[in-house]
Amino acid sequence: MLSVAPGPHISAARSMRRVMIDVLIALTPAAAMGIYVFGWRAGMQMGVCVVSCMFFEALFQKLRKRPQTIGDLSAAVTGIILGLSIPWTAPWYVGFIGSAAAILIAKMLFGGLGSNIFNPAMAGRAFVQACFASEMTTYLLPDKSGPLRAVEAITQATPLAAGKFEHVAYSLQDLAFGWVNGSVGETGAIACAVGGLYLILRKSASWRIPLGMLIAAAVVAGINQALTDTVMTVGHHLLAGGLVFGAFFIATDPATSPISRRGRWIFGIGTGVLVMLIRLFANVPEGVMYAVLVMNMTVPLIDRWTVPKPVGGRVKK
Repeated sequence: MLSVAPGPHISAARSMRRVMIDVLIALTPAAAMGIYVFGWRAGMQMGVCVVSCMFFEALFQKLRKRPQTIGDLSAAVTGIILGLSIPWTAPWYVGFIGSAAAILIAKMLFGGLGSNIFNPAMAGRAFVQACFASEMTTYLLPDKSGPLRAVEAITQATPLAAGKFEHVAYSLQDLAFGWVNGSVGETGAIACAVGGLYLILRKSASWRIPLGMLIAAAVVAGINQALTDTVMTVGHHLLAGGLVFGAFFIATDPATSPISRRGRWIFGIGTGVLVMLIRLFANVPEGVMYAVLVMNMTVPLIDRWTVPKPVGGRVKK
């Protein structure tokens, strides 16, 4: 029988649970690096978000008297991505409220997995960004000699903020290995890339979206570097902030990204360009969250524009 259902549509003999397990495995390097740099509170932040997301999804299904869906682990993936997207210094209730917004508003009210328009983790982060602006912009600088201790922490701008507002550039080595301040998942571009490559090799994520996003961001950054007197090179823009993390783990969300190959290229390139435009011209240093949410809204139109040809070609009238 023909089965019709909303996305994500995975063209492989694997369940959605298996894909989500792959994502959780791929997130391990970034999570481990965050805990190593920032200490146990970073792990607690991720734990609060994971447990909260699974709790709210189970509660929603219970109240609606629907079958439980937490077994597909999509709520757990949303939780850990949300936990990696907020500062480790944020109070526990920030992650709790962000999880409620991500699951109840951005996911379940739209119909659950596959029916949501926006990436739940980014929608949840945007909600707490608006509600707790101070807590979401307080970053502490890690100590390069080892894991961060509270007595050794000092408040300092993130690499993107330092480059944009103070004209100070961090070293590329620090950005690559993660000895910089920022949200938990924004540190360690190498760790994020290793996990992202695992996802691509497992075919649990499209390589076109992250490649298009990184190339587009590099091109815009290169043009800006050539035309302006900036301390932020192409390498700084690629390694700083959440660009690598967002390219592999947020923009590739199968439920909120296009299904066609051309559509994925358009989505990735569009997201990369928007990230750089926000970084360069907006009054905020980072633009990954906003770029992804804006491009999420264009997915239905992109899918309509890039409908693949049927096997054998279209039937002539």
